[in-house]
Amino acid sequence: MNAVNDQHASAEPPTEATLRALGLETMLAIAAPGRPAGASTAPPPDAPDAAVIELGLVNVWATLWAREGLGRRDRSLVTLGILIALGAETEFTSHVRIALNNGLTKHEITEVICHAAGYAGFPRSMAAAKAARQVLDDLPDETQARVQGES
Repeated sequence: MNAVNDQHASAEPPTEATLRALGLETMLAIAAPGRPAGASTAPPPDAPDAAVIELGLVNVWATLWAREGLGRRDRSLVTLGILIALGAETEFTSHVRIALNNGLTKHEITEVICHAAGYAGFPRSMAAAKAARQVLDDLPDETQARVQGES
């Protein structure tokens, strides 16, 4: 059980602070494994993206990614497909890295991109393929070896 589910069991809604803490913990575990505790790249509070990042911590990383029912690997598969369909290449690039951290292989990411072509269209899948290639080409050699699996 996670903090959100623990709160539901007690019938009290989680506080904003609880959700933010869970969101930050979940995001760092998924998006930045191995990052030293306390390290932050948070924007200044008055930066235009600060409010959006805060929304993401609470509404995406705490409320969605920390839910039970799907593992992180499965959530990555779903997220990649959705981002391809939306044509959100910048966000897709970030989630390719996250998917690799969650155990997907290069082959599996390629299959998600190919599968999406039939539903989201060739141009969106081609844009996603280019974004994925950029991420995969920039990986260190030891990571390249790990993600080469056939599935």
